[in-house]
Amino acid sequence: MRTTKYLIAGGGMTADAACKGIRDVDPDGAITVVADEAHAPYARPPLSKGLWQDDEESSIWRGTADLGVELRLGRTLVALDVDARRATDDRGDEYALERLLLATGGRPRRLPFGADEVVYFRTLDDYRRLRALADDGARFVVIGGGFIGSEIAAALAANGRSVTMVFPEPGIGARIFPAELSAFVTDYYRARGVEVLAGTSVNAIERDGDVVRARTDDGRTLEADAIVAGLGIEPRVELAAAAGLPIDDGIVVDDRGRVGGDTRVFAAGDVARFPEAALGGTRRVEHEDHAKAHGRLVGANMAGADTPYDHLPFFYSDLFDLGYEAVGELDSRLETVADWSEPGEEGTVYYLDGAGKPRGVLLWNLFGRVDSARELIRAGERVEEPEALVERVG
Repeated sequence: MRTTKYLIAGGGMTADAACKGIRDVDPDGAITVVADEAHAPYARPPLSKGLWQDDEESSIWRGTADLGVELRLGRTLVALDVDARRATDDRGDEYALERLLLATGGRPRRLPFGADEVVYFRTLDDYRRLRALADDGARFVVIGGGFIGSEIAAALAANGRSVTMVFPEPGIGARIFPAELSAFVTDYYRARGVEVLAGTSVNAIERDGDVVRARTDDGRTLEADAIVAGLGIEPRVELAAAAGLPIDDGIVVDDRGRVGGDTRVFAAGDVARFPEAALGGTRRVEHEDHAKAHGRLVGANMAGADTPYDHLPFFYSDLFDLGYEAVGELDSRLETVADWSEPGEEGTVYYLDGAGKPRGVLLWNLFGRVDSARELIRAGERVEEPEALVERVG
């Protein structure tokens, strides 16, 4: 039996941030991190961004062990007894704890076929596998036109590799970008040499020697050396569910990160469904800024800080020479108002709810304006005339 004051399930950016939050309040309490990856916590965004632009791999490490944290790597917590304050990992080791943080994150959504022929891009090992193939000049099929799919396709193509994108939506980023912007980005990718098969789905994958074939629902056969999928993630809630904790597309927490109001059990990051102060209701957010901000605050609360989470997270992406930052809820089904200096090149897109209140702001090739976007959303003021939003964040 191992005894620790703080036990953290998961070893990603949220876990690292939580360790820092604990140390902000409690410099000496024993912290143990149990993580299924073999690597210490690292930053994920560079895996689809900076590392493809010659950033050094050494730049991704978070330095968690320097905080006096015990890292138990290559392990997964599989059983939790909240009342007894006990947890057990998949090697049979038991942990006695005072406070538990569930920072289990998510696992990639998978296709019902293809097995190990598909790289479901999420981890450092996935990056290393893909990078080795890319350095050998492989041809790639990328399944998915959302956040990860668009970044990986751009990274591979920018490194001179042949890339075909396949996804069922009408354009790249169609779930978050207005139709005209999605169409612009799709044409932009084609101009950069990416074959884009929009409105198409892969329905079979098979290997033939050194070639992997993806068959589409419109009768095409795509040959590649490797297939990469970016289909989003599913929150890893199994441990919490088995322990009887509240689940609703994630682990339900209050504004302090407590699960069911219990001061012994907390959840943070990708896996947590939290009250959204600025937008109302609850949300689950899967981006870096939230992982770090929520993780650090919840870690501090585990150590006794008792601070509500009212941060409005932002996210960002790099797509070849295009880039954006965004705040709040971006959903292409919402009403949008665009303020372009040059369409598709630079501008702001505002997302309005049914009452005409801003819920999200997309800053397209505009940087350093996230705080202004947050203020606009937090104000929660109804926009009588959408055109009045023009130049509100600038």
